Amino acid sequence: MAAQGPVEVPRGLAGVVVTETALGDVRGLEGFYHYREYSAVELAATRTFEDVWHLMLVGDLPSATDSAAFARRVSGLRRLPEEVAAALPAVARASASSGPMAGLRSALSLTGAAAGFGPLYDLTADQRRDDALLAGAVVPTLLAALYRLGQGLAPVEPRDDLGHAANYLYMLTGREPAPEHARAVERYLISTIDHGFNASTFTARVIASTGADLAACLVGGVAALSGPLHGGAPSRALDTLDEIGTPDRIESWVRERVLAGDRIMGFGHPVYRTEDPRSRMLKEIALGFGGELVEFAVEVERQVEAILAELKPGRELHTNVEFFAGVVMEQCGLPRSMFTPTFAVARVVGWTANILEQAADSKIIRPAARYVGPPPPVPVPAA
Repeated sequence: MAAQGPVEVPRGLAGVVVTETALGDVRGLEGFYHYREYSAVELAATRTFEDVWHLMLVGDLPSATDSAAFARRVSGLRRLPEEVAAALPAVARASASSGPMAGLRSALSLTGAAAGFGPLYDLTADQRRDDALLAGAVVPTLLAALYRLGQGLAPVEPRDDLGHAANYLYMLTGREPAPEHARAVERYLISTIDHGFNASTFTARVIASTGADLAACLVGGVAALSGPLHGGAPSRALDTLDEIGTPDRIESWVRERVLAGDRIMGFGHPVYRTEDPRSRMLKEIALGFGGELVEFAVEVERQVEAILAELKPGRELHTNVEFFAGVVMEQCGLPRSMFTPTFAVARVVGWTANILEQAADSKIIRPAARYVGPPPPVPVPAA
């Protein structure tokens, strides 16, 4: 049979189905997304992070007994290999001007090497899952340590008795967090574990399709997530609030940016054509805390959506997850430089679930590109 030629697809592969998945989906027209068969937002409201982690990697929601056993298992994997802990000060110094996401790329590579991660192609399903659990458990430890080292502080050892979110906040600050802050961050983390075939998840799966080791796949995912058009937006959304400053400046600031064709960080989404359910949930959490920042954010949301509806009629442009995520994380005491890294704390679980699913398929992902350069062949000029 003759080889099939290239097939023309939309720019950015928008809407192109490249594989099948049992992990979840995003239904943008409805404003709904799910992990396996469950609403992701409902899971965030009713379950722990560890329970949803179990759902994604094992395939089902655990019973109370299994939940406790799984939480014990992953909490016991939080400590870093000695070689990695010893190298982190140098990694933090090297990435001082770039931040923890840049350091995480190096730290993940080092962790995979120290832990002996082998090529996915050569491992059994159980071995792959073991590597996935270790990676998900140590990413918060790596990020918290890199942040503290960057601030001239000693890393804080993880605690086995705290849940995933509470332990992360503890390692960042050195203080046990207030329960309401830990739960707010936990709900945020659950809501961002996975979200369809986004850029970072697709990147991780492309690398997994080559049979590379799990750390290599995660480094690719981290690199994609760090971009301002993907996970790098929560702090920028808060920067927007700072730049606007006061309620009386909202309308003039927004009109000027929209008419100039500028992007307003925290608004719009490539999939949703209605309200982002993650934003709705995070807004409710923010309102529960209250305060001037929340009131200002809600007023900015109202006016931005009204102005966008006026100037861009027919388009559904609402707040996305980054807008109120930044507000919630600010209320919970997270430094802005750790907003995108906190996104990675959650998304690493989704990446690893996708990596495991991709590793079960031996077909390499190898698309084509349309050449648009000068017509070949042209004779090579003499030197």
